[in-house]
Amino acid sequence: MHDETINLLEKRKRQVHTGGDFDMVAEKQSLAGAVSQRSCSFCGSRVVLYPIADAIHVVHGPIGCASYTWDIRGALSSGPELHRLSFSTDMQEKDVIYGGESKLHRALVELIDEYRPKAAFVYATCIVGVIGDDVVAICRKVEREKGIPVIAVDSEGFKGSKKEGYKAACNALFKIVGTDDVQEKIPKSINILGDFNLAGEIWIIKEYYERMGVHVVCTISGDGRVDDIRKAHRAQVNIVQCSGSVMNLARMLEHEYGTPSLRASYFGIEDMSKALYDVADFFDDAEMRRSAQRVIKEEVARLLPALAPYRKDLKGKKAAVYTGGAFKVFSLVRSLRTLGMEVVVAGSQTGTVDDYRLLSELCDPGTVILDDTNPLELAKFVKEKDVDLFIGGVKERPIAYKLGVGFCDHNHERKEALAGFIGMLNFAKEVHSSVMSPVWQFAPRRAGQ
Repeated sequence: MHDETINLLEKRKRQVHTGGDFDMVAEKQSLAGAVSQRSCSFCGSRVVLYPIADAIHVVHGPIGCASYTWDIRGALSSGPELHRLSFSTDMQEKDVIYGGESKLHRALVELIDEYRPKAAFVYATCIVGVIGDDVVAICRKVEREKGIPVIAVDSEGFKGSKKEGYKAACNALFKIVGTDDVQEKIPKSINILGDFNLAGEIWIIKEYYERMGVHVVCTISGDGRVDDIRKAHRAQVNIVQCSGSVMNLARMLEHEYGTPSLRASYFGIEDMSKALYDVADFFDDAEMRRSAQRVIKEEVARLLPALAPYRKDLKGKKAAVYTGGAFKVFSLVRSLRTLGMEVVVAGSQTGTVDDYRLLSELCDPGTVILDDTNPLELAKFVKEKDVDLFIGGVKERPIAYKLGVGFCDHNHERKEALAGFIGMLNFAKEVHSSVMSPVWQFAPRRAGQ
């Protein structure tokens, strides 16, 4: 495999930038036969809605689609944990032939009676779109019968990639927003959108903002609550963390309720500090600025000495980064640079041309930029660039390990908080333990085997 030559597919060449003039395309349907790393529309909708902890999440389709179970994701809750249960109508051959509407109705009634949720989300899958079950009608019927929001999520997997699922989830969420009885804005208040509370990260971020005197109205969707989402329209500004997943919701809030939005990232010292300062600047509050400065100064003073030994070992090491959204890649490039590392391969599943242009400017010359890549391409560039560390998700882990490369999970399955200032230290520890592990001396990738 060391000497194997892997060529790019002809129709994929403009989705790979390897230097020179920037001439890249993105936001295309995945190329048939390329074994894309992308997920489907159904997956995207569940990523966004799943962490709402006091709602039930019902998959209307075959049992195989209900793959999110008790401990497969790191989205934590400070209270109810209904989101960690996975419910399915388990459609069989008979349901496909005769329709599954009555089965869905019975399932919803039984689940609502048993668990008393604040709301129910019903996810349509591919087979439901094919046979034409009227999921919306069933949801309306159960909503009238049970008196809670029962929301159909238009998430048939064949409709497109993960991005289409994000849109479906935002449309579902917006049906809850504004149903609170009170309409006036809450002073010095924000919504945190697009953070999923992996390993409790939303609690870290909320604490920083509260130390600044900022009131967090709701978090969508990490540690989410239906009643908080009802009053999301009362916040004065939306702080959008994962812009790809919830930017549509932010736009709807701005159009309907006049709520502006700020983009933010909570990964790394630079981006975390900017996220705090940006909120203080938005409110144009001198005391809030001083509080933000105090929070940052205290946290960085503790962090930098702790990072020093990791920087010493990692200086000059090379990394590849591939994530779902491009905005996260920006933060990872900066964070790895803080650790003295160089990013030589960077890409995402859902980035835009503008995202990749910015990424190209942020990275060093010669960095390979990838859109919607596949395992063969990833393997090609990881080997060619002689990478020491691969940062990605569950689908990239086997690629790294097969090539004898250290791996860091930065996706929804992780159990370690990587956001905030404390998250930067956790990140440094994880990167260091992966890159510096003695096991890689036995890997054949640099031995010419």
